[in-house]
Amino acid sequence: MQLTLRDAVNLALKQNPQVILANLAVAQSREDVRTARSGLLPRVGGSVAESVNRENVQALFGGPIPGFPEHIGPFETFQAGLSFQAPVFDLTLWRRYKASQAGVGSARSDEIAMREESVLLVVSQYLGSQRAAADVSAAESRVQLAQALYDQAADLQKNGVGTGIDTLRANVELQNEKQRLIVAQTGLETSLFGLARLLNVDPKRKIELADQGKFFQTPQTDADQTLEHAYTSRPELERIASDRRRLELDRQTASEERLPKVSANGMWSQLGLTPDSVIPFYQFYFSLDVPLFTGGRIQAERAKADLALRQLAQQEQDLRNRIALEVKTAAAQTAAARNEVDVANQGIELARQEVDQARDRFQAGVANNIEVISAQDALARANDNQIAALYRYNQARADLAHAAGQMEALYAK
Repeated sequence: MQLTLRDAVNLALKQNPQVILANLAVAQSREDVRTARSGLLPRVGGSVAESVNRENVQALFGGPIPGFPEHIGPFETFQAGLSFQAPVFDLTLWRRYKASQAGVGSARSDEIAMREESVLLVVSQYLGSQRAAADVSAAESRVQLAQALYDQAADLQKNGVGTGIDTLRANVELQNEKQRLIVAQTGLETSLFGLARLLNVDPKRKIELADQGKFFQTPQTDADQTLEHAYTSRPELERIASDRRRLELDRQTASEERLPKVSANGMWSQLGLTPDSVIPFYQFYFSLDVPLFTGGRIQAERAKADLALRQLAQQEQDLRNRIALEVKTAAAQTAAARNEVDVANQGIELARQEVDQARDRFQAGVANNIEVISAQDALARANDNQIAALYRYNQARADLAHAAGQMEALYAK
């Protein structure tokens, strides 16, 4: 499975378990809206009943009645019809419906936050895999160079120009580079295993990086990643805004619990002793429910909503401060990492020149291969510095996009 960074991000957004769970939470919140809306609509039900009754007259009236038998029945009754109940005036039902709509906004913000977090994890893991692949490439190049230097030292010794210690020293360096190559290859394999886990793909499928060359590029970020834009884009702040609307509606609901509630009720059915003898029977009425004493429940619910709003305000202030810190830190790290890449690139070029000059001096017999080995070590350090600087730049760029709430916009589209 060959994957570019964009392919990996889009695949994670489709089948990452945490993203799927967030999608299901949004669907559940929409069903909560439908449930709350049903309270505003009339409820109609139908029923059919047939019963056999036998009544004790003395038990019904508290004693015998002269001229009446001890019991009545058994007799049969049959009833079939419809009943309805409809709210006419109940502001609390409307507030609960609007609060459920705000709940959808909260769930949607959580989903976006989970998508952003999943993209950050995948990008970080992919960048780590690119770094491991770059380590493998650099290690392979160093092995080839060490092999060439060993062959050079062996040829000089064979021709009587070099010494055995030079050949031995070159061989030691060759074995060291081979060991570093094994370590780098193991790191790449384990990093790809972690990427497969994040993407939720079959563990038996082997993943290959399709855009390894882009790791050595340092593109500019085109998206708006200012602090003001982060305040409008971060899903955590959108979640707080949705929660604030819901809590304000809860507070209004608690206040409106004091208001009267009016509902319309009724029924219409066919009633008789048998299905053949039924006649229409109906009942329609309005009911008025006025709360006079609730034991302090309404005041407690309103106070609870006020306290929750105050907590939310503190959370919002703390979140804004944290976002500001993340944006400024990531921006500073991105700028510094770009400068590190420029310095590391110069270091690579200088280290290569040093190796070439040391090889020429050793070939000419004016120096032993200690200078060559030292130049090899300097080149290895320069390679490591370049790869580390490139990784830090790409990771800082991803951190800045995450701080600005633009991970999916930058890496998935």
